[in-house]
Amino acid sequence: MRLIGEILQETAGLAPEMLEYALGVQREKGGRLGEILVKKKVLSPVALLQGLAVQFDYGFVDQLPDDISADFVARVPLPFLKKYKLLPLAGEKVVICNDPLLFQPMDDLCGLLGWPEAEIRLAPVDIILSALNSLYDVNQGSAEQVIQDMRDEDTQQIISDIEETGDLLDDTSDAPVIKFVNLMLSQAVRAGASDIHIEPYQESFKIRSRVDGILYDMFSPPRHIQSALVSRVKIMAKLNIAEKRLPQDGRIEIRIADKNVDLRVSTIPTAHGERVVLRLLDKSNVLLRLSSLGMDGETLARFNKLIKLPHGIILVTGPTGSGKTTTLYAGLSSINSAAINILTIEDPIEYRLEGIGQMQVNSKIDLTFARGLRSLVRQDPDVILVGEIRDIETAQIAIQSALTGHLVFSTLHTNDSASAVTRLVDMGIESFLVTSSVVAILAQRLVRVLCADCKEAYSPSAEALAGVGITAEMAAGHTFYREKGCSECLNTGYRGRVGIYELMLMDEAVKSSVIKSSDANVIQRVAMAQGMTNLRQDGVRKVCAGVTSIEEVFRVTQQ
Repeated sequence: MRLIGEILQETAGLAPEMLEYALGVQREKGGRLGEILVKKKVLSPVALLQGLAVQFDYGFVDQLPDDISADFVARVPLPFLKKYKLLPLAGEKVVICNDPLLFQPMDDLCGLLGWPEAEIRLAPVDIILSALNSLYDVNQGSAEQVIQDMRDEDTQQIISDIEETGDLLDDTSDAPVIKFVNLMLSQAVRAGASDIHIEPYQESFKIRSRVDGILYDMFSPPRHIQSALVSRVKIMAKLNIAEKRLPQDGRIEIRIADKNVDLRVSTIPTAHGERVVLRLLDKSNVLLRLSSLGMDGETLARFNKLIKLPHGIILVTGPTGSGKTTTLYAGLSSINSAAINILTIEDPIEYRLEGIGQMQVNSKIDLTFARGLRSLVRQDPDVILVGEIRDIETAQIAIQSALTGHLVFSTLHTNDSASAVTRLVDMGIESFLVTSSVVAILAQRLVRVLCADCKEAYSPSAEALAGVGITAEMAAGHTFYREKGCSECLNTGYRGRVGIYELMLMDEAVKSSVIKSSDANVIQRVAMAQGMTNLRQDGVRKVCAGVTSIEEVFRVTQQ
């Protein structure tokens, strides 16, 4: 058998001096030559695998077939395959592995499957784990079967505090309610849901999930298991299962397949039992860059200038779930550096940002936005993020901070940018303080993106075009698309969301208007006369670009 170092010089262009260096480390500390080179970032894991494939005369694959048979799922435990990074392809009697030296585990796998021998192929570890997670997730058991098990089970015997496993897909508990909760969570994560609603009614029990801003029915379990199901969720969130008369809030941190997911749990008492909403936050998601949020070039350039100002308040407005926090985090990430001190006060902290001090609001100990903000300004910050301006006290401290040389980011719940001014004045802030401190207000919404695999071109009616403000001249030369539905987008016709934006700069004309009147309509007319693009106009741009549909823009921008 040829030496791996010699092979890597041929297949990966490994420099002789790097090979000598790695051999020296190996003589001194031991270990495998290839792993030493990968650890030192001299060699990529894929290049090492390709070299090992040549050395052992195995095949190398960087893509797996879509139709992998799941027959082995019932016979081979997932933890065993995950531990040794093995994936059997039953139709071809092939074992995909990441380490060609795992002879015994590969023999054990062939024994479990009843194969006298198997062909070996090498593949990157992430491809193997992704396939395993997908296969075992799908084959945990159908929702219908689990619901039937719950119908047959004495639910009074189910509620018990069981230790959580590292990965919900590894949980082998036979309790139907536990299986059902695991299935519910894994399906929601796979569908990209942002929320799960558990809703009891007089004669029925419904579970829905919110995907791309729209609620869809997931399951309708039997009504009698509602109490056990809610209790299971409350146990996971470390809430008091005996207290059913008061609202409770909790948190669950779980891993589903290769995703770390944070769940915020909220329960409230209703006439027919406790109602539960779980907000899902996929912590494995990489924070979005400002350039990928959906801003057009002009808005992006202006916003990039604004977030680099030395002082002032930048407000982001919109309803709950419109992506305000994501926009602010993207802005903070783009200016984050060792040269400036960035501090935040949030409720809750949704993303952990490296190099930024983040404080969590805690009403139980009277740590409010206002009280926390007072402390933050004594920590020598350059930039402050206030999760939300909820009251006059917080607004006053934020304005004082901006006037004394700090750049302040915050959010408000208003329909458009001009209404944010009206809201601040309504809180009790003087108009001259608003114009002196606020430098810009960004209103935003999220529209669903048409599925690239199934969207279809069509000719919309003149009435539909006029409904969102598209004239015949604007429509000329553009192709319009509508949703169709396929397996890739769960038959919704949409996959993912993108922002539409309205950036109102507090220039002299707008400031003068605010001083004269806090009427949002007047302020908006002045801002648009100065060149501001409103939410619907930005949505129209995305319709003309084929990103979204006319109906979607009308849905999120109708007054």
